[in-house]
Amino acid sequence: MPGVNEHAVPALRGPLVPVLVTGPSMSPTLRHGDAVLVRTGGRPVRPGDVVVAVFRTRPDLLVVKRAVEPRAGGWWLRGDNDLVADDSRAYGVADVRGRVVARWWPRPARIRGRQG
Repeated sequence: MPGVNEHAVPALRGPLVPVLVTGPSMSPTLRHGDAVLVRTGGRPVRPGDVVVAVFRTRPDLLVVKRAVEPRAGGWWLRGDNDLVADDSRAYGVADVRGRVVARWWPRPARIRGRQG
């Protein structure tokens, strides 16, 4: 199972891929140690979706963030934890590899976009 913030970005193969979350940037939506299912393909990414992506300035870094808006052929991403700025504010535009559709460990839950 690939984890985010790894040194070598693995290819996400298959329609549903398990990914391990590391770090606090998506808290409280996702926490360090959560395992999520990522859909590759399917419907297009929309603002508010939680995604797995690679920043263009950090191609070695696989991240889980929230899609804010499309920019420069990619996406501007933010973490849900405002105290952590390891997102597009620091690294710029990212290329989305897949959309998080569910957390399956340790507390199964469907992941939905932010309201409002």
